[in-house]
Amino acid sequence: MPHLPPAAPLLAWYDRHRRVLPFRSAAGGRPEPYQVWLSEVMLQQTTVAAVGPRFDRFLARFPTVEALAAAPEADVMEEWAGLGYYARARNLHACAKLVAARGGFPRDAPALRELPGIGAYTAAAVAAIAFDRPVVPVDGNVERVMARLLAETAELPGARPRLAALAEGFMADPDARARPGDFAQGLFDLGATLCTPRAPACALCPWMAACEARRQGIQEELPRKAPKRARPLRHGVHFLLTDTAGRVLLRRRPPRGLLGGMLEVPGTPWRDAPWEEAEALAQVPMPGLDWRRVPGVARHGFTHFELEMQLYAATVPSLPAGEGLEARPLAEADAALPTVMRRLLALAR
Repeated sequence: MPHLPPAAPLLAWYDRHRRVLPFRSAAGGRPEPYQVWLSEVMLQQTTVAAVGPRFDRFLARFPTVEALAAAPEADVMEEWAGLGYYARARNLHACAKLVAARGGFPRDAPALRELPGIGAYTAAAVAAIAFDRPVVPVDGNVERVMARLLAETAELPGARPRLAALAEGFMADPDARARPGDFAQGLFDLGATLCTPRAPACALCPWMAACEARRQGIQEELPRKAPKRARPLRHGVHFLLTDTAGRVLLRRRPPRGLLGGMLEVPGTPWRDAPWEEAEALAQVPMPGLDWRRVPGVARHGFTHFELEMQLYAATVPSLPAGEGLEARPLAEADAALPTVMRRLLALAR
């Protein structure tokens, strides 16, 4: 195994430069496992800047794992709106129910991995940060640090198991093993603030002298990534029906599948071929109205495809009732909808 630098310089740097984050306990404080878990789930595929205010808002509404477990799933999904990757919210709710029933979180990574929605990274992060277990959680920041530190030139994602195994080697260092939570967060902060994807601040890095990529002058080339496949384009048509009181008609999606359980602006299914106007308008929620095409299109990127949506709008004196249908004031609807649907409201404006 390649030689790893000592952990002490990173821990000393972290003690001086640790980021102050809403979901991070104060220096020397004992983090609350519920808050560690919640923040780690929120941070998957979402930036720290976006999570900060949403974390505080979520915690105010569901202050404990027991409160989250007792909440209706629709409330949890609505509070998650705008954070994306909505299967996380469903798994979060299922996990909270199980943890509340068991009287708390398990303390080690293997047991945490048995809970809904908790993978290898999240299990290691909760175990290290909340319970000081000697494991190293490996996210994108840590992969980048390890690839540069050891000049690992194999491409991601294939190199991930090797980088994770190398990172785990730090737990043989007594300093890292004594403070695994701080060591993990030090790795996160190093990757987020100094060992950045572009223009890394090598001169400020506590491991500058030990970094093999810097010695070779290839730090900005690492980690190498396999070329991304082009995502297919899909098409949809949606129907914005409002009433004279300023309310908008929303529909709740089926509980499982993409955006499962979330509210949406009613529309056609999303498919590969563009919709002809006549076949799209055959699916309006209220036929016979003066449905007007809103100029432009709304676009949104999902993990596996790009989506392009057309929008038609109409107004009625009062909105229809029906199973799965809800009437919400426009401002309230904007807050409750997932990002893809907010793009339609923005187009309508």
